Amino acid sequence: MRSLLSVERGGPDRLVLTADAPVPEAGEGELRIRVHAAALNLPDLLLIEDKYQMRPPRPFAPGSEVAGVVDAVGPGVAGFAPGERVMAVTSYGGLGEYVCAPATKTAPIPQDMSWRHASALLVTYATAWYALKHRGALKPGETLLVLGASGGTGLAAIELGKALSARVIAGASSAEKLAVAREAGADDGLVYPTGPLTPEAARALSREIKALAGPEGVSVIFDPVGGDLFEPAFRALGWEGRHLVIGFAGGIAALPTNLPLLKGADVRGVFWADAITRDPAGHQEAVAELCALYAEGLIRPRVQQVLPLDRAAEGLALLAARRATGKIVVEI
Repeated sequence: MRSLLSVERGGPDRLVLTADAPVPEAGEGELRIRVHAAALNLPDLLLIEDKYQMRPPRPFAPGSEVAGVVDAVGPGVAGFAPGERVMAVTSYGGLGEYVCAPATKTAPIPQDMSWRHASALLVTYATAWYALKHRGALKPGETLLVLGASGGTGLAAIELGKALSARVIAGASSAEKLAVAREAGADDGLVYPTGPLTPEAARALSREIKALAGPEGVSVIFDPVGGDLFEPAFRALGWEGRHLVIGFAGGIAALPTNLPLLKGADVRGVFWADAITRDPAGHQEAVAELCALYAEGLIRPRVQQVLPLDRAAEGLALLAARRATGKIVVEI
């Protein structure tokens, strides 16, 4: 089969397109899927650079979420049949014509959902839904600050925040990216500095966030950035605020521990990939809720670019350069 393989550690330029990769066999509890579309995510990039939590043996294909047709059903799987349209979380392997995925991480695609949208729904929207609803306990009328607001998870968090009747403030690193976040439904927003922050710049950023949030402060922070933005954002939290750690695109942050005490506030980790393994029934429930929101028109994956498999490395390079605004989908 055709597949885009990581044969050695490195960036997108080190990936190798092959036409004779072996077709995987569906194991216990797995489905083999003929891939029609695969969406790219930051973990795919980290995986090929050996910077992610897991390190699959090489050669492997990146690609952590796919949409396609069930091709084979492994032992111990019920409820799926060959020919069924499905979307799945795969950890890796999605940038190939066939991939195997656990049945617990696979769900039917609604009739009115396209391949492109189905491939781009699970990682970003399910991560944001788990973060906001379960870890953040976001309530109607609360204020949500979304950092990295023009990225895939950021845009999903904006839409889902609005679906949960919150007021959403978007934070982005450029005016162009902030405009994308506003188009997604953000009520207000700001452009934050890139790179290291001086103490004065950090204080100024915190004051700007507080001014937008109002006297009650920010209720929930959705933060896939971390780094120098973490502390000034945290300082803008109100009483019993929740700072959700989604990722570390800007680096791993340090926080003075007096700040959570003084605000009665929490730092809450969001490890969605582990959560859906620990609670597969909860994952299926979340997917059903997201599909219902999709049917109502409340969420729509924003597909920035569609590429063929032989140009998938270009999409990963866009992620590496932080020039992606929305999802990049590879059609296979």
